[in-house]
Amino acid sequence: MEHTITFLPQNKSIRLKAGVNLLSAARRAGVKIPTRCDGKAACLMCKVKVDGDQLQSLHPPTDAEQRKLGSLLEAGTRLACQAKVRGSVSVHVPEDPLKAAIRKQLERQQQENDDWF
Repeated sequence: MEHTITFLPQNKSIRLKAGVNLLSAARRAGVKIPTRCDGKAACLMCKVKVDGDQLQSLHPPTDAEQRKLGSLLEAGTRLACQAKVRGSVSVHVPEDPLKAAIRKQLERQQQENDDWF
């Protein structure tokens, strides 16, 4: 049985069988989630958010994930390299901090230009 994994804000979806981790699903869907440890729960770069009502669509956190994330798990944060799919789920992928800073600066400049005219 296949499940639909949707990555937000990209709004890209992919259908996969249960047991695939979110990092692999993202790569197959063409969604970039940064990582340095190649899926070993060491770098914490692949944090994603899942809404509370959809957490049951993922397997429970691994021991490594529990140690690394602690109370962040309660807020719906998961490590994409560790969180395995067991149902359809929407996953919020945080924006890269550098890209976010550049986007905000460009938006400010555009607003200033709009205000000028």
